[in-house]
Amino acid sequence: MSKFEELGDDHWMSNQETPINNKAILSSESEKITKIEHHFQKIMEIMGLDLNDDSLKGTPNRVAKMYINEIFSGLDSKNFPKMSLFPNNYQYDGMLVEKDIEVYSTCEHHFVPIIGKAHVAYIAGDNIIGLSKINRIVQFYAKRPQIQERLTIQILNKLKEVLKTEDVACIIEAKHLCVNMRGVRDTKSATITAKYSGNFNNDSFKQEFLSHVNLESNFDI
Repeated sequence: MSKFEELGDDHWMSNQETPINNKAILSSESEKITKIEHHFQKIMEIMGLDLNDDSLKGTPNRVAKMYINEIFSGLDSKNFPKMSLFPNNYQYDGMLVEKDIEVYSTCEHHFVPIIGKAHVAYIAGDNIIGLSKINRIVQFYAKRPQIQERLTIQILNKLKEVLKTEDVACIIEAKHLCVNMRGVRDTKSATITAKYSGNFNNDSFKQEFLSHVNLESNFDI
C-alpha cells in the first residue's frame, strides 16, 4: 500500500481549508458539467458498461449536473447562503442549541457518502442569527468533498465570524460509507468530532451543551 493510499484509508486531514484549485473553480458551471460528463462517460466505458443502453446513456450528464449543482455545490463560494442577523432585543444571554441537523457529505478519499447529523450551539450576544441559517451553513460546507474533522472546524469558524463571538460549539456524529461498505466493512461504527470555542471550553457550558444534544449515533441508512 502506498503512502497516499494509507493516508486515505486512515482518513487523514492535510489542511483545515478545503484544497481547491483556484484556476479550475473559475470555470463556468456549463464548462464543468461538460468536462465531467465526458470523463465520467470514459470511466463507465472502461468498466465495461454499454452506454447505448437506455438506462445508462444519460448517466454521465446526470452525474455531472448532480456534482456541480447539488452534492458539490459548496465548492463555489457564490452558493454560500445569505446571512440574516438580528439585534438581540430580548437580551437573551443563554445558550442557543440547534441539534440533529442532517448532514449529507462526501468522503474526499473515496467519494462515497458521509451521513450523519450536526449539533451546533452559541451563546447569544448583541446579535442572533436566523435558525435556518445555521442549517444552511452546515449544508454549504457539507456539500463538498470532506473530512469530518475539517467540516466540524469550518462550521465552527464560520459561525464565529458571522456572529462575531468566540462562544460557539459544534459536534458531528456520522457514518462513513468508506468504512461501512468497503475496507474494514464495519457497519456498526460511527465517528464523532467535537470542536469548542470561547466559553464552551468551560466544563459547565460544555456539559450543558452535551446534555441538550444527547448523543446517540443511530442513523437509518
